[in-house]
Amino acid sequence: MNVIQSNSIVMKKLLIFTVAMFGFGFALVPFYEKICEVTGINNLLQADTLAENTQVDTSRWVTVQLDANTRGLPWEFKPLQSTVRIHPGELVQVMYEVRNNSNREINGQAIPSYSPQLLAKHLKKLECFCFSKQVLKPNEVRQMPVQFMIEPGLPVDYDTVTISYTFFELGGDKAADAGSRVSKS
Repeated sequence: MNVIQSNSIVMKKLLIFTVAMFGFGFALVPFYEKICEVTGINNLLQADTLAENTQVDTSRWVTVQLDANTRGLPWEFKPLQSTVRIHPGELVQVMYEVRNNSNREINGQAIPSYSPQLLAKHLKKLECFCFSKQVLKPNEVRQMPVQFMIEPGLPVDYDTVTISYTFFELGGDKAADAGSRVSKS
């Protein structure tokens, strides 16, 4: 076998491998979504349900720090209160405010994150603006509720936790508004 034939065989094998890996990459997305659905992991965009007999643990307090951020959006986004002190098992509602500082309509989606990470297992959100995209008209201001409960099963050594939301732009022409962006520190 000469060098050209040998290179041709290697090229075909690499091409087949590349196509197989590309197909595998596409297959991972629905596979990942199904695993998350079955295990209840990463259900960021779905409301939780509460057990009917959830008891409030009045023997301890948890301080919940509320945080808000934007990435690549000309929006101001903040919680109306920076902290709330609650008993585990207590249903709480907090409000966030968002303002579109641009002269165009913008679609945004908020993604939550928690600290410590184990809070995700003990946090139940019944209502949240993060469950759906938010469309804000030019200069629109909106107040949005988050209704949640921290389960009494949260380990006792965690008396302060953080719930953070970051808004990202969905679609749209970001370049059209580049001159009127307002940066947030």
